[in-house]
Amino acid sequence: MTNTSPDSVLSKLAGSGTNDLRDIRPPVEIPSGWAWLLWLAGAFVVITLLYLAWRYAQKRRAKAAVIPVIPPHVLAKQKLEEALALIGRPREFCIVVSDTARWYLEQRFNFHAPERTTEEFLHELKATNLLTTDQKSSLGEFLQRCDLVKFARYEPGEPELRDLHASALRLVEETEPPPAAPDENTEHSRQRTDSALRTPDSALK
Repeated sequence: MTNTSPDSVLSKLAGSGTNDLRDIRPPVEIPSGWAWLLWLAGAFVVITLLYLAWRYAQKRRAKAAVIPVIPPHVLAKQKLEEALALIGRPREFCIVVSDTARWYLEQRFNFHAPERTTEEFLHELKATNLLTTDQKSSLGEFLQRCDLVKFARYEPGEPELRDLHASALRLVEETEPPPAAPDENTEHSRQRTDSALRTPDSALK
């Protein structure tokens, strides 16, 4: 029978306890509530920005949809009116006035010839029935007079420049589309309204 003394038992326990000691584990990180709040705030900002971008795009589309198309003759008259500010510079004035007349004819009659010379432009225009004989003759004279100023360094006085301006404006006014006829139902309703307004109050009682 083995003789086990109290001292030997204590020494064994002490030895085994010393060998079983382990390193201290690092602290376990507990998720903070602030991190979740930051994630939620970031997601909210992104969603808000996407929504605002979508709303902005919708407004741009709606605005573009309601912009009326300005007819060529209206734009041509506006450009001719603006050209008067250049009447003190004959070459620049004639460039704007002649380019406006050509642009108007191209847009008005779907006649696209932006890179053609005056001779080529007039030659092709004469082969069509877009203008009357007098209008073709007047246009040819107008463009040739503008070319003298643009390329031959001819400097006309203000009266001649205003005459060129009047020729371009007259061409636009003579060839602009006629105003649309009012709808018959609308016109009939307007006439009935006008008749009622002209009726004395005694007749309405």
